[in-house]
Amino acid sequence: MHDLRVGDEIEVHGPLGAFFVWTPPTEASPRPVQLIAGGSGVVPLYAMAQAHAAAGDTTDFRLLYSVRTPDDVFFAEELAALAATGAVDVDLVYTRVAPPEASVPPGRLTADRLRDAVVPAEQDPRVYVCGPTPFVEAVARWLQDAGHRPGDIRTERFGGS
Repeated sequence: MHDLRVGDEIEVHGPLGAFFVWTPPTEASPRPVQLIAGGSGVVPLYAMAQAHAAAGDTTDFRLLYSVRTPDDVFFAEELAALAATGAVDVDLVYTRVAPPEASVPPGRLTADRLRDAVVPAEQDPRVYVCGPTPFVEAVARWLQDAGHRPGDIRTERFGGS
């Protein structure tokens, strides 16, 4: 049942895992930053990307954002503006419906699709992943399978544990 009624009791949880923030380095960082978001998990990652752009930081910043449809993209105009300035490379993965101009048909993010879209492990990126618990756990596992060190992957998740 998906309907709440007056008097129903609900349990609310905050984000699970370590809370993370990114602050611009005081000098150029040789390590790229890879952001990976599922749905509304883009919210803290957008804040990081915005801080990066506002600081004029030259660190390579990439965002891989998995979302159901174009209408579900949080901060669509703001992300497009960041991408247009070259401050952040934005790659959208649509799981249900893709816009007509999309070069890839809609479908869930997979280990292969992730590996092809993120900064390779050989470039030693700092990686931040945020989204629903199953998404974050799968992405973190795929990143490790692709050679990323567990200590370089920061996760924040929401939903059931």
